[in-house]
Amino acid sequence: MELQILHSKNKSKMCALQRLSSATTVRDIKELFHKQNPKFYPSRQSYRLEPRSKSLKDSDTLGSLDLSSDGVLYFKDLGTQLGWSTVFYFEYAGPLVLYLMFYSRLPFIYGEEYAYKPSSADVVKIAAVCHTVHYAKRLLETKFVHRFSHGTMPIRNLFKNCSYYWTFAAWLAYFINHPLYTLPMYGDVQVDMALGCFIFCELGNLFIHLALKNLRAPGSTERKIPLPTKNPFTLLFALVSCPNYTYEVGAWVSFAVMTQSLVGLLFASVGFMQMAVWALGKHRSYHKEFRQYPRSRKAIIPFIL
Repeated sequence: MELQILHSKNKSKMCALQRLSSATTVRDIKELFHKQNPKFYPSRQSYRLEPRSKSLKDSDTLGSLDLSSDGVLYFKDLGTQLGWSTVFYFEYAGPLVLYLMFYSRLPFIYGEEYAYKPSSADVVKIAAVCHTVHYAKRLLETKFVHRFSHGTMPIRNLFKNCSYYWTFAAWLAYFINHPLYTLPMYGDVQVDMALGCFIFCELGNLFIHLALKNLRAPGSTERKIPLPTKNPFTLLFALVSCPNYTYEVGAWVSFAVMTQSLVGLLFASVGFMQMAVWALGKHRSYHKEFRQYPRSRKAIIPFIL
């Protein structure tokens, strides 16, 4: 069969691919299109049945799409792509470095009077350790734990994500490490309890990521229902679809309480809103894909959302 490739915006003809069979996949089409248009490497291409319809999966075959002998697919340019891991390294390394710059009180931040004189308050030191451990953990997870179903993302996401993480990290660090920083109202009790919750949530987040990694064999795209394992931190899978987000939000709320920081609370709130959107999307996807998916589970907050 012959396949016409039209641009999704103006419907202009970009090329025609000939001698295709019903077993030809969208991935094959991307490779063939790339040969004729070297600028558009496979990860930059997206195809759909209609100009505004959902993107087709790489594994979809022409036979499964029920195209006629002179079928048409619409092409969309996803723009310059970067690897997911590359984006993650940038967005996580930034906060790690920025926070420590404020903690060290570099001369241009608080002035020469306080240059290189970190606060002597225990909570400020603990906060610096917690913040550093969190982002170091994220970098190590990117390297050794996470498996990405999509190899790349648009380069514009790098600037968007970095702006979010880097700005909040600097804003948070500025006030917590400020010479006039006010200590938590309830002293050591507030700090110790919040620190315990932070450590608990960080461990929970890590163990959930490990459980998700073990759910899929290397190189496999097979999806399975995530279930609790022998690790007690994974019991949250019985209540929510995305416990990694639940633990993540819990960690940042704990950090905000520990440091008594309004900026920290704002960061946790904004993060929760975004993670709630992701969690609800994954939750709906699980229900569509698995008929036997537990109906009692919520998306991110047990029994509520």
